[in-house]
Amino acid sequence: MEYITVLIDFVLHIDKHLVEIVNDYQYWTYLILFLIIFVETGLVVMPFLPGDSLLFAAGMLAAQPNELNIWIMIGLLLIAAITGDSLNYSIGKNFGLRITKFRLLGKQMVTDSQIEKTHSFYEKYGSKTIVIARFVPIVRTLAPFVAGIGRMNYTTFFTYNILGAILWVVGISLAGYFLGNIPLIRDNFSKVVLLIIVLSVLPIIYEVLKAKFSSKKEAH
Repeated sequence: MEYITVLIDFVLHIDKHLVEIVNDYQYWTYLILFLIIFVETGLVVMPFLPGDSLLFAAGMLAAQPNELNIWIMIGLLLIAAITGDSLNYSIGKNFGLRITKFRLLGKQMVTDSQIEKTHSFYEKYGSKTIVIARFVPIVRTLAPFVAGIGRMNYTTFFTYNILGAILWVVGISLAGYFLGNIPLIRDNFSKVVLLIIVLSVLPIIYEVLKAKFSSKKEAH
């Protein structure tokens, strides 16, 4: 429970934690950000890391004088996102569902329902899932893994991998860079993070509700 509380605090106040990281580690901050994005996208057992809010907060921080360089940060995080997805694809292709049995602190990190939701994304959007999933927590981590299990053509996968990484990393980082200094956003960052999370999960909620209503119509 304490672990979950720490994670929630880190996500909701990631702007303050990033400032502390920069103050403590200076240029090593780039490596820390790289590793967080790489692990979230590259390891199927780490779907809980705060990718969206991290990118937005890092963009905000880069807008401050003498902090992170926005273009160096974006370049490194693009590499992290692309190589992370590629690693995840390889893990899914070579090890498949055996990985889903991995447990951390006694809990199964990847559930059957999460895998099923990701499959439903593929059924709806096909290869474009790799792009769309970048903006959906949990699905973002599972999509390349499921693509590997399904033996998606790697050239197709890699093309959408690059496109999705550009839209996700560049889009959210620059949104933080240009919007983060607006007082309303800067002073209510935890609420902004919650809004980002809600907007991110809307596609999942939409698909669940759509499937539910469709099944009811078929029953009648």
